[in-house]
Amino acid sequence: MVDLKDPVAPPLPAAVKPAAKRRRMPKLPVLVVIAIAWALLIILGAILAPILPLPDPNVPDYENIAAGPMPGHPLGTDQLGRDMLSRIVWGAQASLQVGFVAVALGMTIGMALGLLSGYYRGWIDSFISVVVDVVLSFPALIFIIVLVAIYGAGAPILIIGLGAIMFPTFTRLARANTLVWTQREFVMAATVLGSRKARTLVKEVLPNVLPSVLSYAFLVVAVVIVAEGSLSFLGFGIQPPTPSWGGMIAGGRQSLYTAPHIVAYPSIVLLFTVMSFNFIGDYLRSRTHGRTEVTL
Repeated sequence: MVDLKDPVAPPLPAAVKPAAKRRRMPKLPVLVVIAIAWALLIILGAILAPILPLPDPNVPDYENIAAGPMPGHPLGTDQLGRDMLSRIVWGAQASLQVGFVAVALGMTIGMALGLLSGYYRGWIDSFISVVVDVVLSFPALIFIIVLVAIYGAGAPILIIGLGAIMFPTFTRLARANTLVWTQREFVMAATVLGSRKARTLVKEVLPNVLPSVLSYAFLVVAVVIVAEGSLSFLGFGIQPPTPSWGGMIAGGRQSLYTAPHIVAYPSIVLLFTVMSFNFIGDYLRSRTHGRTEVTL
């Protein structure tokens, strides 16, 4: 009798395990990396200005009036002999303070009104839309001049005035996104399940509206910094001797041909700062475009 052995199936090859999906941070474009580095440098300089080993920005060196770069004054001195580097660093503190606080004020008011307008609709939407249209129709420069004429020039007046000018665009952006997100299934399901309107608005709608508003805020910061510089140049912003980039440019215009560095250095810093916030805002908007519905 032939001894038949039970057939043995050949061993199966080991199952190839799928490679674990790793969450990789998206590679930042070179321009965005440079923009972030520059913005961080300016912000850190503004924060650390009181402890940096810099000369007093308001103490003149009468022996070196409108002088070029030299030991002790790496960027030279201005028309009154004050250190340019010190005034640029301290000017960043004033300009960024106005930029960030004014945008935060306008964004907070505008986003709150936009959420209410887009979610509750009806007469609330109509009333807020009328308010926004009225504010947008009023000339911004005249509004700032009136505020300065009544209350005087200074950073607080600039913050209030620029925040009031900027909130309508945030309102429209937040309203447009809210109108879209309130029609999503998970928001409608929360409403059907008995969730209160206020809770649904805060828990379901707000987190989805916020990314597009924040990405837009970086672009507005750049606009506000330019506006602050322009108003200070015209005499309606931060007043001397407090350093600000716009004020430094205005103060050096009389020496433009004899000492161009007085105007050139703050202008270059202002340009690079505005460009950096624009690059960051554009990148954030492109990153959030897939999960947000409406952008400006």
